Amino acid sequence: MTFTHAFSLAGVAEQQKPGTYTVETIEELVDAPTHIAYRRVSTTILLPSPQYGYASKQAVMIDPLDLEAAKKQDAEMESRPR
Repeated sequence: MTFTHAFSLAGVAEQQKPGTYTVETIEELVDAPTHIAYRRVSTTILLPSPQYGYASKQAVMIDPLDLEAAKKQDAEMESRPR
């Protein structure tokens, strides 16, 4: 996922720099007799380590709704006239 502006996520102390981040969503199959369904188990984002920066990454569990809100805010900032 790419952000063109600095962004923040709930539960993460530091503001993150613009850039491309890896986001992973883990889902599990729900036992449904009439259809196939999946349930989200977790969502993580890989962030630079506070101690070592981009030389080391840390996986941080996040709320997908917080991620969606950050991406929406990034898009709104991009569409503002300069």
